[in-house]
Amino acid sequence: MKISELMLPQVMVMDMTATTKETALDELIASLDKAGRIDDVVLFKKMILEREAQSSTGIGEGVAMPHAKTEAVSQPTVVFGKSKTGVDFDSLDGAPARLFFMIAAPASGADLHLQTIAALSRLLIDADFIEKLEATTTPEEVVALFDAKQAEQEVPASPTVEKAKASKFVVAVTACPNGIAHTYMSEDALLKKGAELGIEIRVETNGSEGAKNVLTAEEIARADGVIIAADKKVEMDRFDGKPLLKRPVTDGFRKAEELVTRASVGDAPIFHGSGSTETSNSKENDESIGSRIYKDLMNGISHMLPFVIGGGILLALSFIFENNFGTDNTVYKLLSTISGGETGAFLFLMPILAGFIAMSIADRPGLMPGMVGGLMAVHANAGFLGALAAGFLAGYVVLMLRKAFVHLPKVLDGVKPMLLYPIFGLLITGGIMYYLFDPLFGGLNKILTTWLDTMGTGNAILLGVVLGGMMAIDMGGPFNKVAYAFSIGVFTTSGNTNGLMMAAVMAGGMVPPFATALASTFFKNKFTSEERKAGISNYVLGATFITEGSIPFAAADPIRVIVSSVIGAAIAGGLTQVWAINFPAPHGGFILAALANHPWLFVLAVLIGSVVSAIILGLWKKPVTAGK
Repeated sequence: MKISELMLPQVMVMDMTATTKETALDELIASLDKAGRIDDVVLFKKMILEREAQSSTGIGEGVAMPHAKTEAVSQPTVVFGKSKTGVDFDSLDGAPARLFFMIAAPASGADLHLQTIAALSRLLIDADFIEKLEATTTPEEVVALFDAKQAEQEVPASPTVEKAKASKFVVAVTACPNGIAHTYMSEDALLKKGAELGIEIRVETNGSEGAKNVLTAEEIARADGVIIAADKKVEMDRFDGKPLLKRPVTDGFRKAEELVTRASVGDAPIFHGSGSTETSNSKENDESIGSRIYKDLMNGISHMLPFVIGGGILLALSFIFENNFGTDNTVYKLLSTISGGETGAFLFLMPILAGFIAMSIADRPGLMPGMVGGLMAVHANAGFLGALAAGFLAGYVVLMLRKAFVHLPKVLDGVKPMLLYPIFGLLITGGIMYYLFDPLFGGLNKILTTWLDTMGTGNAILLGVVLGGMMAIDMGGPFNKVAYAFSIGVFTTSGNTNGLMMAAVMAGGMVPPFATALASTFFKNKFTSEERKAGISNYVLGATFITEGSIPFAAADPIRVIVSSVIGAAIAGGLTQVWAINFPAPHGGFILAALANHPWLFVLAVLIGSVVSAIILGLWKKPVTAGK
């Protein structure tokens, strides 16, 4: 397709004045409306924002492609916009967007917007072309550039090499989480590099509307090697026994020559559909350990988030009804039952986290032992750290079993996933959890409780610092539970000072969710779009003393999140003792803060600790990279 036919000079915005994402969208939409290309501005903007809510269309490298397919569009159009200073567009690489391509597609236009995205992506893969676009000053220059570039690069949609001339054949799959541009940029780069090297290549794309150009069994069978340039799961079992390179989607266009060359000579680990890989003539892993751990963690966290958010918000509402109407209130009973830790959503946090980490590692056979291990971590007071251990343990136990059973007779292949993996996976995972974590964390609980008892209340400020910090160490694990249990003990036995320690614990437990909420709001480029959305809910969870809201952040980046949270929580806990704050309730957060003797000082202590933690975390974290 010819891009310039959709990029009308009269709708281009050559010197955008917008300074924020929303004003940039408004400026581009206004140009569309002025040219009469849309019939309903409100509906079109609504559809644009709904697409942005799914994931940012800022694909990185200074480029953004907001798009919508809706009946509000009267004629298909691409609005080109250029910003000299750049706009924070929540781009995948955290960099400002300078070039904008707003795609307006009519509802009846089939997959026109996807074709346009693919065509644009194949052109924008060229850094020199982007540089020339940034140097343009008139719409006519933009149109001329696109026409010249498409004429220069005019090749068949899937460039191939004649079979008679090609001695090698490679198959590839490209896929990015958003299915916006990197999928097609990698496809184009691999195809062109194959043609350039004289290597026949076929590429399957897994974009936002599913797989296109799906590889056939015959093509896979005759391939010399396989390239998977993907940041999301693709169907892998079909490549059993083939040399396979698995890389991030950006490597598809950044390292196309390396991938095509290596795959064509079989310089890659041999993939086995059972889930294990063995290296053939290459000792190099196809994916870094850090990248694999990150993906496994994200799989667990993304599945856990709905339980954290849904359960946490309903639990916070239950506190309101409890405070106003008592524990016999029907609404309170309903909300606490479906959200709480014994029967509701919070019961599933750790099992879901562990189960889906294990599933990411070992596919479906890892799910069951991972979830059971996560539940055992709950009963062992192991917290989310125990659940993380359970998830990785279960996943790698199943991988070990697959290798151990690889030489069993073929007749038993159907029995492995239904009988052998569940039995032995659960037995080994459960055994290690039972004999390692129960004694370990049970003993740790006793040690911590004894230590706190020996401290007494003589040095209240030091004890407040310790208790506040402990609440943030594991956010529901043994440190957190011991600190809370100790304050409950003091709460029920210490007369007029019964709420002093509770104030320290309450403040310390509120800091981690508040800190992650603040950091994800004010340091946007340091967090993924999914984390930023979870951060919004943490304002509510923090205000209601639900520390678990910060678990997804801590699981993804434990050192930075935990250390920064502990510092802020310790400060908050210590301040409550400096100001002699008495909090006469074991829960509730800000909802019950009015019951404290110094409510505004309690709020101030929490805010000071949260801001300190948020600043440390925001400055310490690295910007997110494209594809994450």
